[in-house]
Amino acid sequence: MFLSTFEKQLDAKRRIVVPQEFRALAAGPFEGVFCFPSIEADCIEGGGKPLFDRYLGVIEELEFGDPLRTALETSVLGGMARLGFDVAGRITLPETLCEMFGLTDWVVVVGLGDRFQIWGREAFQAHRAAQRELAREGLAQLRAQQRAHRLGAAS
Repeated sequence: MFLSTFEKQLDAKRRIVVPQEFRALAAGPFEGVFCFPSIEADCIEGGGKPLFDRYLGVIEELEFGDPLRTALETSVLGGMARLGFDVAGRITLPETLCEMFGLTDWVVVVGLGDRFQIWGREAFQAHRAAQRELAREGLAQLRAQQRAHRLGAAS
């Protein structure tokens, strides 16, 4: 699983060192990662072949010509780049993705289990604060539902 959060400096050639733990997870027939514009946030999403296969499976479940299928094909497959590791364990981010998300200097690589995201540092700080608040509220609601269920089952 892709875990933890790392700050990395993007060099002048748009290269970042991929954390060793992430490189080990991406090992396989293709030594690298797949990256594309995230659908759920303003960042780059990436992962190994299992993530690519998962998205492809979701897309293929939809009927050909379905507007959602076309949107996913355009967003995920059309925006995807296969990024191989160089000898130093770096990937070179496509210029289009860097421009899309304002990645110029420091980036944050965030592990999310079967995938990871690459954010601009300032954008991630705001996103992390919003996600933390959402997680707190959601957990409080979940606990309230569980208590209500236990009390209802005890009656």
